[in-house]
Amino acid sequence: MAPKRLLWVLPTAAVLLFVLSSTATAHAVAVGSGAGQAQWAQGAVFTATNDPAGNSVLAYVVGPGGSLVPAGHYSTHGLGTGVSLADSGSLALTANHQWLVVVDAGSNAVSVFHVNAPGAAGPLLTLVDRVGSHGTLPVSVAVHGSLVYVLNAGTSSVPGNIFGFYLADHGLLFPLPGSSRALSTSASTAPAEIAFNPAGTVLVVSEKNTSVLDTYTVGPRGYASGPTVTASSGATPYGFAFGASGSLIVSDAGPGALSSYAVANNGSLSVVSAVVTDGQTAACWVATVDGGHIAFTSNAHSNTISTYGVASNGALTLLDPVAATTGAADTDLAVGGAHHGFLFVYDAGAGEIESFGIGPGGILTLEYAVFALPATAEGLVAF
Repeated sequence: MAPKRLLWVLPTAAVLLFVLSSTATAHAVAVGSGAGQAQWAQGAVFTATNDPAGNSVLAYVVGPGGSLVPAGHYSTHGLGTGVSLADSGSLALTANHQWLVVVDAGSNAVSVFHVNAPGAAGPLLTLVDRVGSHGTLPVSVAVHGSLVYVLNAGTSSVPGNIFGFYLADHGLLFPLPGSSRALSTSASTAPAEIAFNPAGTVLVVSEKNTSVLDTYTVGPRGYASGPTVTASSGATPYGFAFGASGSLIVSDAGPGALSSYAVANNGSLSVVSAVVTDGQTAACWVATVDGGHIAFTSNAHSNTISTYGVASNGALTLLDPVAATTGAADTDLAVGGAHHGFLFVYDAGAGEIESFGIGPGGILTLEYAVFALPATAEGLVAF
């Protein structure tokens, strides 16, 4: 039986934008949410409310200089949890930025939105589909081509798992029968993130409680095999990203560090750089730029961002332990805007998204910020 389809959702009330320039001059701009974005739009940023009464996506259009203009509040028709998912990747975009996939952790579901042109009149997002996650407590989602895999964290009594879907051209999600795969153990693992390697041939999952990394090889029909379980170099592996030559760069929240690994075709991991500390606390999220040669990590208990250089073989070098100071409890990171020239940072403790210009060598300059996000907000993705 085909799942329910084609739900059209319009945004709601107008939103007040507060913009903070790099010269610390405050601005306030009233913007109608969701319609008539200006032609100068250079990308978009999305986060989710994770509201237990009804999950929604908050959308922003990226303007010149990394400015963020509110562009709507779009219901997923699912539920959030109202508490932190302690995750990375609860929202994901397709490579062509046409589809946005969002977890509804409180209702064990996944929602898909069509992303309309940021410069066009009308809503930025249109809800197209919502399906069950085939597990309990979905916290992270990965997309590569037409393949979508969801990471279900499970509970103390329900094991976590990953499950695959096919994303059709019209944005509908179809389950891959028999694609459920276990994590490293049936006990509670507190998994944080799932993502494909750049080639789409290997899936990686980080587990915080067990301090291991799970890898799964992905066959031509989209089915994952595994996991291969590898002990993390550092305690509490959290978020990760892929660097130069497809190297895996993982944040180690325990020691406040990044570690890097070479990823083989069979999914095995080999340590390249082990526990390169940044002198900060709780390194939890990772983003890369410059062809994977620069990596950023957000230090959630230090309110800072650190910058690392990534060699062609994945070797890490700490470039700047405090490349930027952020608002309280900086968590999720996303790169977007014109020429991917901006790093967007969600500060969970401050309820804000900051926009930093990225200069040569990963130098960061604060450009703008939007405030008054709900305390339950979760995840960040941009283009």
